[in-house]
Amino acid sequence: MGDIEKLAHIIRNSKGTVFFGGAGVSTESGVPDFRSERGLYAAREKYGRSPEEMLSRDFFDEKPELFFEYYKENLIHLEARPNAAHVALAKLEANGLLEAVITQNVDGLHQAAGSVNVIELHGANSRQYCVGCGENYALEYILRRENCVGTVPRCAKCGGMVRPDVVLYGEMLKDRDIQVAHGAIAAADCLIIGGTSLAVYPAAGLTHYFGGSHMVLINKSRTAYDSAADLVINESIGEVLAGVVRELRL
Repeated sequence: MGDIEKLAHIIRNSKGTVFFGGAGVSTESGVPDFRSERGLYAAREKYGRSPEEMLSRDFFDEKPELFFEYYKENLIHLEARPNAAHVALAKLEANGLLEAVITQNVDGLHQAAGSVNVIELHGANSRQYCVGCGENYALEYILRRENCVGTVPRCAKCGGMVRPDVVLYGEMLKDRDIQVAHGAIAAADCLIIGGTSLAVYPAAGLTHYFGGSHMVLINKSRTAYDSAADLVINESIGEVLAGVVRELRL
């Protein structure tokens, strides 16, 4: 039995499956991983800084012009479309074989593919809000020059700075999202982890709440958690999950 057949068998016979994904899920949609070697090089070549520094709360507060320049260039990809992994996960959920998607991505591609129960640990760049009065805005608002002073978007109501509803480095994850993710993983019989090296905390620590029957890792490279998994697949996550959907005849 091949890996795809094994995974399909696990999902089919599990009492509840949860998917936990990272940047590798979206790279197959053309969304670059800013923490990759290429992303690190690009940031240092142009700005002389790391992505982690430029996407930190301290940098946002101290140098908002540069923050928004980098953010708009590197975290907004309007042309991106759901790939085979996003579509497969939506099909699994629609057929009652997947309880939830927990994602570290902010691009909204899971919802675009049709997934409903999506827990966005790091927020979503589709949502913006004013730090002054709390007014909510869509992503398009911060992209219009007439709404910005330089690169910094300003609130139409109070003139305050409008920021993306994402978790920056140095900020805490939202308690509600963490609690919901904890509950979903703790209740799962099967946990599929895909497209993440499990190197970013506190999100990576969520795996410690899993006490089910099967942990599956799908990642092109090895992770520190491989030895704890029941099944490790070092292949394209889109190809693997699309293969699982075919095997399950969904």
